[in-house]
Amino acid sequence: MPELKEGVINSVRSDVRNITTNKIRAVDMEFRKIDGLLRLTLGEPDFNAPELVKKAMIKSIEDNESHYSTARGSIEFLKAAADFLKRNYDLNYDPRTEILSTVGSTEAIFSSLSTILEEGDELLAPSPAYPLYEQLAHVNHTKMVYIPTNDTNFVLTPSKLQNAIEQHPRAKAIVLTYPNNPTGVDYSVEQLKELATVIAKTNLLVVSDEIYSTLNYVGKHVSIASLLPEQTIVLNGVSKSHAMTGDRIGFVAAPRDLISQIVKIHQFAITAVSNPAMAGAVAALNQGDALTEKMRQEYMKRRNYLIPEFKKIGFDVAAPDGAFYLFLKIPADQNQDDFAFARELAHKALVGLIPGSCFGPGGEGYLRLSYAASEETLHEALRRLQNYLA
Repeated sequence: MPELKEGVINSVRSDVRNITTNKIRAVDMEFRKIDGLLRLTLGEPDFNAPELVKKAMIKSIEDNESHYSTARGSIEFLKAAADFLKRNYDLNYDPRTEILSTVGSTEAIFSSLSTILEEGDELLAPSPAYPLYEQLAHVNHTKMVYIPTNDTNFVLTPSKLQNAIEQHPRAKAIVLTYPNNPTGVDYSVEQLKELATVIAKTNLLVVSDEIYSTLNYVGKHVSIASLLPEQTIVLNGVSKSHAMTGDRIGFVAAPRDLISQIVKIHQFAITAVSNPAMAGAVAALNQGDALTEKMRQEYMKRRNYLIPEFKKIGFDVAAPDGAFYLFLKIPADQNQDDFAFARELAHKALVGLIPGSCFGPGGEGYLRLSYAASEETLHEALRRLQNYLA
């Protein structure tokens, strides 16, 4: 096997060498090596893709749709995404000029942030936050600025946002993820109106990551784009809503002048999205609402079971508004180093959870549990934790 010539590694950009790998994936890979471990680590639905999605993908293959799509995506997919946003969130986007297909919401984040960020900028985000944002800020020579929310029940308040804007005049954008990963916090229309009022006085762009928007347990999800369309980039997709993580289909919606810029980065990175995957996503978005609702009900059932059970064994946990995570405060009588405690539970209780520190400031002393797992797995994981902590 070839080994790189000594010194040639310096040809790699220093900012790339200095970023870390995905911490969530790194922990998951570490824990995979433990025999008998129950992994509640990754945010991946335990359901399989719906049959209507599989049939649409097979038909696409049989119809020889193996050629390039356009950079923006098939018109059928773009229309399906526009209809999904209109039907669920009363958002109005022209499918031909204001929506872009992407390789999952991850590429949507990458292409959007890489389009708007440059050296010297600052990127705001409530913390705890999904770690990808910080790494992409670093690659784009942008400073990540976390706004701590652990003292406001993980909710970004208007006063916190206003203070952050005043203290960071070079802020170019703010990332809002809701329902949030890892806390499950969602925002009401009243809360969003207050945030929108602050943002409207600035030229900040809102990168609104709404990939968990269909998994809301406390009311109807509201997109901040319905209040601030002229300053918002909406990110969404079918990975979580339709159990299609491996098909890698997401989309970006924004004013046409912004989409026309984002598409440049997108096409240089991936050329075009897979036709069979888009065909499956069209079926999911157009015909899959009832299936999504069935999954939502199952997740809510798991959530409602787990919360009181974890409180019984000493974990403080706020009921998440959406997504499929519990953000667990480590009991006071246990090791407060969340990485050390996660490893302790993995090796001794054989339950794999993600350390809260993976999600930035404010995550210290917490663990994230994904309940996108079968009832049997969750019952057994809880039994193991109860026995170990007892």
